[in-house]
Amino acid sequence: MRIGVPREIKVHEYRVGLVPAGVRELTGAGHEVLIETGAGNGIGVDDAQFRAAGAAIAPGAAEVFQRAEMVIKVKEPQAAECAMLHPGQVLFTYLHLAADPEQARGLMKSGATAIAYETVTGARGSLPLLTPMSEVAGRMSIQVGAASLQKAHGGFGVLLGGVPGVPPARVVILGGGVSGTHAAEMAVGLRADVTVVDRSVDRLRELSTQFGSAIQTAYSTTETIEKLVKDADLVVGAVLVAGAAAPKLVTRAMVKSMKPGAVLVDIAIDQGGCFETSRPTTHADPTFVVDGVIHYCVANMPGAVPRTSTLALTNATLPYARALADLGWREAFKRDPGLAAGLNVHAGEITHEVVARALGLKARPLT
Repeated sequence: MRIGVPREIKVHEYRVGLVPAGVRELTGAGHEVLIETGAGNGIGVDDAQFRAAGAAIAPGAAEVFQRAEMVIKVKEPQAAECAMLHPGQVLFTYLHLAADPEQARGLMKSGATAIAYETVTGARGSLPLLTPMSEVAGRMSIQVGAASLQKAHGGFGVLLGGVPGVPPARVVILGGGVSGTHAAEMAVGLRADVTVVDRSVDRLRELSTQFGSAIQTAYSTTETIEKLVKDADLVVGAVLVAGAAAPKLVTRAMVKSMKPGAVLVDIAIDQGGCFETSRPTTHADPTFVVDGVIHYCVANMPGAVPRTSTLALTNATLPYARALADLGWREAFKRDPGLAAGLNVHAGEITHEVVARALGLKARPLT
């Protein structure tokens, strides 16, 4: 199979779909890999390193999209990229279609077969290709939240961990999954006052066992969130419903009740965000203010640390990419139902039930 890797063009996105080690694995298995020139610059990998691993270098994205049987990316295709996709071609990347009807229309129009990292499932319902970026985003949420709390950045002017004689900042984490757990680890490490909210009592028990008295846990109800958010210095939104739009857990009224200079970090913004006042931002202009509360809603948070993120992501995606290349997507789906769950679009139709429901469309599952 001929596999193409274009340079990412989303604003301040520096990750790349394959690293040289992955190229070597694929070419060693008899596949061709075509990399757009400069695709690895953001992680410190030049064209010569890709060539040494067995890749050919294309002068531009048009050639990659034209020649590739499978395109491997990181972020969702932008409008110009959707226009270059064609029927019969496989796209393997993050899509997050539930909150992006325009992209959904572009993919449907292209006729391509689009497989989304975020809906590929693993053992016990895990999301193996979303997990590494959720880990990065969870850890980053505390870093960016702490920076945003600084007065020079418009924040309340509190140090996350406080100092002797001065209490630490209050951090509320909505969601105790992968992102939320990694956010809690970072916040606890900085000695903040941390509360994790989740609607699963079993998960709250697990978090209590993992962190002991270092955190507080709370069962998720509207009243609980309302009370916690009002007194919080930093709120991290880390809720996820696989493939679906994120639930709006923090209302506009709750935001209005918060202290001026408090900070909201919305990890769920790729799926529409879990704060009613959220809207996507970029690394070029990451924050905005509503009712005195700073909102950090960057839709590709892990892109800020592209080397770490790319290595973590490609460690997870490579086995699936290899299966798709070795077997073809139909046979790979037969052998791995979890990979088949990643199919979102095929032959002009939305195939994923949850995604289709979020878009107000009827799903046409693959038969």
